[in-house]
Formats: sequence, C-alpha cells, structure tokens
Amino acid sequence: MSLFNIGEKAYLMLENGQVFEGRSFGAKGTVIGEVVFTTGVTGYQETLTDPSYYGQIVTQTFPLIGNYGINSEDSESEKSYVSGYIVREWCNAPSNFRCEGNVDDFLKNNNIIGIHNIDTRQLTRIIREKGVMNGVITTENVYDKKDELLEKIKAFSVKNAV
Repeated sequence: MSLFNIGEKAYLMLENGQVFEGRSFGAKGTVIGEVVFTTGVTGYQETLTDPSYYGQIVTQTFPLIGNYGINSEDSESEKSYVSGYIVREWCNAPSNFRCEGNVDDFLKNNNIIGIHNIDTRQLTRIIREKGVMNGVITTENVYDKKDELLEKIKAFSVKNAV
C-alpha cells in the first residue's frame, strides 16, 4: 500500500519562496528551521537523535525511510534534536527483530513535524547549489500567509545550539 496520499496536506516553504506540497506525518503544526540534507542509506534513528542537527529540518535523500523501525538501542542521545523531518516515503509497517515502533510514532512522541511525498532529490539539488537555507514545514495552508511566513523564515536563526 502506498503511503503517498496518507496524512493531511503539508507544505515546505524555503526562504527563497519555493513551495513543496506533500503530506504530513509525525506531529502537526508549524516549525521553522535550517533545511539540510543527509545522504545516509541507513541510520535514520541516529540522525533523528544526533545533537548536531539541533534546530535543523533534516531531509533524507534515501527514498524510503523507516523499513526497520525504531528501537531503544540505536539512538545517539536520549532525545531528538531535529526540528523537522523531510522524506520521500516512509514505511508504516517496519520489519526487524529489534523493531519497537515506527518513524511516525517516534516523530509524534518527540513533537517533530514531518512531511513526506516530497521530491527529496530536487530539494537536495537546491540546497547543494544555493546553500543551506531556512524553511518552514506546516500543516496549515502556506499560501494564506506566505509573506508573513517568509518574514519569519528569513529572521530565523538557530539559538542555544549544542
């Protein structure tokens, strides 16, 4: 079963004004952060709990995230530090003998807003060519308050980083 249409509509808007439409997973709401990418094929749980991603919205370039689930042994720290999470597709039925939960529940439990059904290849190219930039993930209609959000995005800076 494809998860591309699961979740309510969500938006990613970059500080250059470009908008990506996708679907939400994890927590709902709005979060602003520095949009970055990681190229790891495995280790998504480690990424989510890595303190170096504090204040950042992390894009996973690998197209399917969550297939082996979440467990209590693979975290880099006791809590999650990412502000938001961007993936192409997530697996809601992980299969692994160590699996204790799935990515969607992990994000919800840690109040992390996620967006899926995004062309992560295109997004990665933008970040690679133009440099890291701020962005917002929201489950609200971004077009209703685009100018207001752009001001907030441009004013954002990571504070109290580790």
